[in-house]
Amino acid sequence: MSLGGGGQQQLQQLSQEIQAIEEEVEELEADVASLRQEQTEIEEAKEALDVLETGATVQVPLGGDAYVRAEVKDMDEVVVSLGGGYAAEQDSDAAASVLDEKKATIDGRIDDVQVEIADLSEEAEQLEQQAQQAQQQMMQQQMQAQQQPQDGEQ
Repeated sequence: MSLGGGGQQQLQQLSQEIQAIEEEVEELEADVASLRQEQTEIEEAKEALDVLETGATVQVPLGGDAYVRAEVKDMDEVVVSLGGGYAAEQDSDAAASVLDEKKATIDGRIDDVQVEIADLSEEAEQLEQQAQQAQQQMMQQQMQAQQQPQDGEQ
């Protein structure tokens, strides 16, 4: 008796599960890329805090790739986003500290997402092995089914 139909259904289900995992991995990898961009922006902000001085001329983004030149009035007063739509004015050392905390949080999130990606990749690999085994089993059953009538003819 052949399990051809059931085996085919099992293969299709495994294929769908693998595809869903691969899509989730792609989304997580995009999240990691976004988090890495945030890291870069934080590092650039920290570098600016170290380099800029009161009276320095900077280009301030207006949006739409438009900038205006401005003079830094006071580097001792830095406004830093605290999250949740809140910001606070702090001295440059405290601002650098806030940026370090943000970077550490992002580092942790990246690590967590990478662990999740590794777990999903391992799960996908196991499903692929199951799919290969199911396919081999189907092929063996088909070969046996083809050989049975030949044996009966003799």
